[in-house]
Amino acid sequence: MVRFTLNGAEVSVQAPTTTPLLHVLRGPLGLSGPRFGCGTEQCGACMVLVEGVARHACTLSLEAVRERNVRTVEGLGTPAAPHPLQAAFLAKQAGQCGFCLSGILVSAAALLERDPDPDDATMREALDPHLCRCGSHNRILRAVRRAAAEMRGEGRA
Repeated sequence: MVRFTLNGAEVSVQAPTTTPLLHVLRGPLGLSGPRFGCGTEQCGACMVLVEGVARHACTLSLEAVRERNVRTVEGLGTPAAPHPLQAAFLAKQAGQCGFCLSGILVSAAALLERDPDPDDATMREALDPHLCRCGSHNRILRAVRRAAAEMRGEGRA
């Protein structure tokens, strides 16, 4: 049995400790935000926050999150009270198909938690591990910029 905190709630999972976290999140825990894209840390669709750090859930073992805090895109906000990133992505129409967005949102949240005023180079570096086949990169950067400004209390950029 492995226990950890998921989106603010303690969970217990009965599975081999070598099981990839992504399989547990999407299977027994029933989440759909973290996606399986490649299984080799090449696309970023599976990103989750572990103690505030963006990690690939496709290769991260269940044992690696024992007694730790894990947050998925479902833990960022709610439909009634979206995270500023979620609101900005909608406002800037930063998603096309949406397959990659949960991982990008999680990585962007980690970035803004450690750097509330990132420059473009820092944003690009933080989001570089993500593949967006739809070509929404410029809109994604504009959305992150907008969310950062709002989180700093500067209104919408």
